[in-house]
Amino acid sequence: MQSYQEFLDLSVGFPQEGFEIIEDELYFHDLNLMEMIETYGTPLRFTYLPIISKKVQQAKLLFQQAIIKNNYRGTYKYCYCTKSSHFKHIVEEALKNDIHLETSSAFDMPMIDALEKKGTVTKDITVICNGFKTYQYKQYIVDMLHDGFKNIIPVLDNKEEFNIYDDEIELDEPCNLGIRIASEEQPNSQFYTSRLGVRMEDVIDFYHSKIEKNPNFKVKLLHFFINSGISDTPYYWNELEKYVTLYCKFKKVNPDLDTLDIGGGMPFKDSLVFDFDYEYMINEIVSRIKEICAIHDTIEPDIITEFGKYTVAEASGILYKVIGRKQQNDREKWLMLDGSFITNLPDVWALNQKYILLPVNNWDAEYDRVNLGGITCDGQDYYNQEAHMNSVYMPKTRKVQYLGFFNTGAYQEVLSGYGGIHHCLLPSPKHVIIRRNRDETFNFEVFGEEQNSKQVLKILGYTA
Repeated sequence: MQSYQEFLDLSVGFPQEGFEIIEDELYFHDLNLMEMIETYGTPLRFTYLPIISKKVQQAKLLFQQAIIKNNYRGTYKYCYCTKSSHFKHIVEEALKNDIHLETSSAFDMPMIDALEKKGTVTKDITVICNGFKTYQYKQYIVDMLHDGFKNIIPVLDNKEEFNIYDDEIELDEPCNLGIRIASEEQPNSQFYTSRLGVRMEDVIDFYHSKIEKNPNFKVKLLHFFINSGISDTPYYWNELEKYVTLYCKFKKVNPDLDTLDIGGGMPFKDSLVFDFDYEYMINEIVSRIKEICAIHDTIEPDIITEFGKYTVAEASGILYKVIGRKQQNDREKWLMLDGSFITNLPDVWALNQKYILLPVNNWDAEYDRVNLGGITCDGQDYYNQEAHMNSVYMPKTRKVQYLGFFNTGAYQEVLSGYGGIHHCLLPSPKHVIIRRNRDETFNFEVFGEEQNSKQVLKILGYTA
């Protein structure tokens, strides 16, 4: 019978970029995963920061190439969507690449203020403030504008939001605003329109009635987000055309408008059969925006994107040990892991998200169909199919087995509730951050130790 390595190569083609097998063990971007496990134990969450910069630079280069290729007259600005991972090491790595930020809630603002005080960013940084604004969020925006953060752009999520800015913002130069369009959902959605943003048909009337004659404000940006993400589908291109057309109509009555924020949704590699042509897609977006603007005799807008998952997902993974094997009936073989999908990778449970799954060792062994079980007592704590097949296969062995889920860096840690309590009181795993030194050696830092019982009991109120 074939070895696991031969089986995977015949199934999907392996090794692939970022992965290689050396002496029967898996390496991730030259990182020796077995050595990490021997040093830090499992379950182990890790983040390899250089990948973040690599992804940012890739997108910036492709947009710049598309602008040149299409003789596009606007510029491109990359904003990192902070909600995908707010952690300091993540944001600072992204900011090394001359980018800007997009926020979604109140506490983003003091985070940016702290980065400025440390010297990581200047007050010239562009900050796109999205989301439904609480009073505290709006007040932070007002305070930071008054403090000299001149490129903060509040994106109006509803008409009423404008009132607090109108009442409280007093600046020497007009404040730049954005308006978010309430985009239509996919036809199979139970909703017709997004809960966020101003209705398309109301945008221009709202501008005329509230903002046009107010000398303290300019509407510089129109924003939309297509919930299905950026994809080469008729639905995506139809929605893009609709919103660019609105931009052109709006531009004719509001000459200050010069920027189109096309949101996020750039996909990341979540499967060994992932096949997405970034170069084609980015060129096509730029080309179509230019074509639509030409039809409406409108100069092309500057383009902003808000990439979150794309920026950070592929930088992280989580490693587990198989701590038990169970034959539950004639067909079901279970490998029980020393962690939980519900608590460590909540999108697996909540959204049926798939990640790249690979064994860390025993690649020369034969393979077997298995189910993976987490150790909570919840019936949903399992993983039993891959994105590219309706089964999971692992080496068939009685030896100690380790495995890893890869490209898990977006949302999983914040949704898990870092530093809090978790389902069945399972502890947060140890988290290691990895950087690359100038001599190409690795630098390891323990960002968070595995949670202990004293910490959990304190959160629950059992101890002071």
